[in-house]
Amino acid sequence: MIKAFVHEEESILIRKIPEPTLKDNEVKIAIKVAGLNHRDLHIPERRGNVSTPLVLGSDGAGVIEQVGKNVTNFAPGDEVIVNPGLGWLHQSDAPPKSFEIVGMPNDGTFAEKYVVDQNYVERKPSYLSWEEAGVLVLSALTGYRALFTKGNVSANSTVFIPGAGSGVATYIIQFAKAIGARVIVTSRSPEKRAKAIALGADLAIDTEADWNAELKDESIDLVIDSIGRATFNRSLSVLKRGGKIVTFGATTEDQVTIDIRKFFYGQYQLLGSTMGNREELRDLLQFIEKHQIHPIVDSVFVLEETKEAFQYLQKAQQFGKIAIQVAQND
Repeated sequence: MIKAFVHEEESILIRKIPEPTLKDNEVKIAIKVAGLNHRDLHIPERRGNVSTPLVLGSDGAGVIEQVGKNVTNFAPGDEVIVNPGLGWLHQSDAPPKSFEIVGMPNDGTFAEKYVVDQNYVERKPSYLSWEEAGVLVLSALTGYRALFTKGNVSANSTVFIPGAGSGVATYIIQFAKAIGARVIVTSRSPEKRAKAIALGADLAIDTEADWNAELKDESIDLVIDSIGRATFNRSLSVLKRGGKIVTFGATTEDQVTIDIRKFFYGQYQLLGSTMGNREELRDLLQFIEKHQIHPIVDSVFVLEETKEAFQYLQKAQQFGKIAIQVAQND
């Protein structure tokens, strides 16, 4: 039996579950550190009152403990990270219909052991700590695809990011600055605005400010938004004519109303994005190593404190990522 953090009936809790078995093409990973994402907060509500325990968690890093007989790329002892995007190996405009994210409907990474097909494992960047590696992939890959594949950002671009404290935002700031783009962010928190500037953002404004007044001298090429209704039209109002909005989330309401005449006269572009594929992940790993980019880890909770970590994320107090330490690190 192994220890895991699960959703069961209407509760989230630590419990013992059977150790997962290994198939011929799979690897078994002893998880060192897992990463908490906003997605994890919403899964209990989406599942409802289901009695079968589901291990939560999409991100994780650890050491391979055992490999199936058909596994050729990895061996016991290898340090690896989990690719949470199942069923999306190659570049495409959208994921295949079979695409799933680790942690629902199948068991996730908030457990002492995790089993997955060898296609969804990559080697841990050696320069990252376990905490950094454990929180890397879902948010960083989301930001990488939104910024580069969809946003087509360049050194001459100005990028606007409403909400500076999210894990994805902290990656996008670093990615955009690595190629020389100008980055503008918003936050209600003076502390988060200061941290965004320290991370590399060129300008950080108050979310409650008049964006049009604050940004009247800017020419914004790209907005990357994950908030939804609360910011969408405000973002559109500061975007240059012909500019692009990439959206990958909706932490406020899903439904957005826009002035379609203003939109088409302005020749704006609106693109949706969801995480990314294995090709992009491998490009991302090369990119962060080249630029020596480190994930921003706000805080670390041990596995037994995962419920408290959920509550902390719900309060949106973090700047960067929240790590769940599953095993003691060497």
